[in-house]
Amino acid sequence: MTTTPRTWVVGEVVAAATLNAEIRDQFNSFFGAWTTYTPTWLAEGGAAPTIGNGTIAGRYLKVGRTVDWVLQLSWGSTTAAGGGGGSENWMFGLPSIPATGFTYRIASFDAFDNSASLHYSGRGVYSNGNGGVVKTLVSDRADATGIWDSALPFVYAAGDILYGSGRYEAVS
Repeated sequence: MTTTPRTWVVGEVVAAATLNAEIRDQFNSFFGAWTTYTPTWLAEGGAAPTIGNGTIAGRYLKVGRTVDWVLQLSWGSTTAAGGGGGSENWMFGLPSIPATGFTYRIASFDAFDNSASLHYSGRGVYSNGNGGVVKTLVSDRADATGIWDSALPFVYAAGDILYGSGRYEAVS
């Protein structure tokens, strides 16, 4: 809820409601519940991914221009990774457009392969394109290096989960 503080006037009689709105409510918003949002799921190349009967959900907390976010993509039996030959480079919509500069701020990703009970950690970078997105970049495991897409770090199936989280400075 953080908003731009009001301008005070010399000699102004301050009402309790004004103080509550300007101080108490602003302060409480730092510790408030996170806001839910539905991230978009895009790809830079190949066919676009589709959620099908899977789910994608996100939450964020914005304090000033600092945005903390998390997302979870749960694979369903009709979820399609997109594809068409590799290097799709998945992207996920953010709740606010990132500020320009520092384009290589890092986001974290974790992919869980349910059938093999394996976790893969990876990184992502922020982009102002497409209304503000985070792009999956590379896996940290030596056996699954490269851009995350329909085939890396593994071929996704029902029950698999992709988690993402990060922090960035928003445009406003």
